[in-house]
Amino acid sequence: MTGSWRRTLALAATLALAVSACGQTTPPAAGTGAPGSPAAAAFTRGQGGDLKILYWQAPTILNQHQATGTKDADAARLVLEPLASWDANGKPIANGLAAEIPTIENGGVAKDFTTVTWKLRSGVKWSDGTPFTADDVAFTYDYMKDPASAVSTGSYVSDVKSVVASNPTTVVVTYDKPQPFYYKFGVSGSSAILQKAQFSASKGAGAKTAPGNIKPIGTGPYKVKEFKPGDTVLYEMNENFRDANKPFFKTVTFKGGGDAATAARAVFQTGDVDYAWNLQVEANILRPMSTASTAGELFTVYGASIERLLFNFADPSPALGENRAEPSTKHPFFTDLAVRRALAMATDRATMGKELYGDGLTGKATCNLITAPPDLVSKNTDGLDVCKYDLAAANAELDKAGWVKGADGIRAKGGVKLQVLYQTTVNALRQKEQDIVKKGWEAIGVKVELKSVDAAVFFTANAPDGANHFWADVEMYTNSGDPDPTALLESGWSTAEIASKANNWQKGNYARYSNPDFDKIVASLKTETDTKKRAELVIAANDHLIKNVVIVPLINRTFATSGRSKTLKGVNPTPWDSEMWNIADWSK
Repeated sequence: MTGSWRRTLALAATLALAVSACGQTTPPAAGTGAPGSPAAAAFTRGQGGDLKILYWQAPTILNQHQATGTKDADAARLVLEPLASWDANGKPIANGLAAEIPTIENGGVAKDFTTVTWKLRSGVKWSDGTPFTADDVAFTYDYMKDPASAVSTGSYVSDVKSVVASNPTTVVVTYDKPQPFYYKFGVSGSSAILQKAQFSASKGAGAKTAPGNIKPIGTGPYKVKEFKPGDTVLYEMNENFRDANKPFFKTVTFKGGGDAATAARAVFQTGDVDYAWNLQVEANILRPMSTASTAGELFTVYGASIERLLFNFADPSPALGENRAEPSTKHPFFTDLAVRRALAMATDRATMGKELYGDGLTGKATCNLITAPPDLVSKNTDGLDVCKYDLAAANAELDKAGWVKGADGIRAKGGVKLQVLYQTTVNALRQKEQDIVKKGWEAIGVKVELKSVDAAVFFTANAPDGANHFWADVEMYTNSGDPDPTALLESGWSTAEIASKANNWQKGNYARYSNPDFDKIVASLKTETDTKKRAELVIAANDHLIKNVVIVPLINRTFATSGRSKTLKGVNPTPWDSEMWNIADWSK
C-alpha cells in the first residue's frame, strides 16, 4: 500500500506544465526557482519600491476561509500563509510555516495514512511580533470545522478527526480513516493559518463579520496598511517576516477594478503596473498586444481550470421567498435529463475555443471537468453525444421528451416554459461566451435572459447576486482544484456540501446537486489508496457529471493568463495554488 501511494504522488509530479510567453513554451527565467534553490534571486529586504499589482476583479475580504473568489484568496495570500504550497509540478514545497514536508520516508506520514505530523519552523512571529505556534494551527482547524463559522474551505477538514499541537513546533493531523490524499489539510491557501489571538473571539457565528477578515495579522511577507473593500489594498513589509532578506518590495499596491482589457493595456502598453492578473481578453486582441509590447510579457500555465456552465437543481424563483433556491426545492425543468442533454448539445464549445481563446493561446474547448494530471483525464467522453454541437440532435431530444414549441417559438410542457436566466461576471469575453450559448439555445426553443454581475459582487459570500446564492437558472465561472481532485469533486457536487441559507451559502455545491451514486464514488475516493483504482474513481466521477449533464464544461483555460513587467523577476506560476504563492521571492 505504501508503494502504491508513492506512485499516486509521482502521478501528480509527472504532470507536464507549459509556462509560456505569448504562446511559446519556455523554462522559468532566472530567479524563478523555489526558495533556497540555486536559481532564487538574492536581494535585500525593502530594496525595491512599490510593487503594483492589478486585479480587475477587486478583493472584498482578506480571509481565505470566508472568501468565495480567487481575487480575495490571492489578496489574502500576501499576509496569511499555509503550512506548505503546491509547486508547478503538483508537489508540496515547504515555503510556508512548515519546516519540512512530512512523508512516509521521514516518518511524518503514518504507514496507515491516518496521521500526518507537521514539524513547524521555530522562531516564526506574527506581524504583530507575537510568536506563531502549533496552537494557531490547531485553532485554525477548530475554526474551519465549526459549522457556525460557515467557511468556504470546509471540505478540506471534512475528513479530519483532530489537529493537535503536541508541542509549540509540532502539530499532528489525524484523519477519521486512512486518507490517501494526506496533504488535504495544510497545503495551499485553503489551509491558511489564522492567528488564534485575533480570531478566537470571532469563531463560530461571528466569523463572517470578524475584524480580522479585513485586516488580518499574518506571518506572510506583507501586512495590511489600508484596505478599501472593492477597491484597493495597500500593504507594507512585515518587519517580522522570518527571512531577514525578504521581501524585496517595501510596499505593495493591490489595485482592483476596471476590466481585463484595461489591465492588459496597463501591463503591455503603458507599463503602469508590474503584474496584471487574469487577462481574460479575446485572443485576437491579446496576442498582438502582448507580442508588440516592450514593457511586459504574457505568461500562461495550463492545469485544471475549467470555464463551465452550472445548472441549478433547486428552484431560484423569487416567489418562493425564504425558500428561494433552497435544496428542499426542485427546479421546474432541470430535473428533466432530456432538457439538460439538449442544452449541452446546443452549446458551441469549438467556436468559443477558436474565436475567443485562440485555439490554445489562453484556453481550449473541453468536455471534461478533470483535465490534469494526464492519468486522471477521461477518454470516455470522446465522441459522447452531449459533447458534440448538434442542433438537430438537441431539437430531437426535446421533441421526444414532449417539449413542444409554441407560437412564440419557446418550448413548453405541462404549462412550464423553457426560459432561463443565465448569469456570469461582467467581462467582455464572457459576454461573448454568453452570446454564443444564447444563440445555440434559442435555436432549439429555449428563451434565454442574460445577466452580468460585477465580479466584486458575484464572488462575495453574502451578496444576493453571488455565485454561491445562485439565484438564477444557469451560471458560468471558472475554478480549479488540487493535484488530487478529491476536494474539488466533494465540495462541488456531493450532497454533504450543498450550499444553503443554513450554512450562509458557503459550501461549494452551488448547484444543489444530490445523487447517491456520485456520493458513493466520492466516498470511495476518500479512502482508496491504490493508484490505479483512484484514477478509475476520478474518471468515474468526471464521467458521471458529464453523462448526466450536471455541468457543461466549456473551456480548459490557462490557470494563469497574466502579464508581468519584463523587469519583474521571481514569478513562478503554478496551476495548483495562488498566483501569489511565492511573492516573497519577487524582485526587480
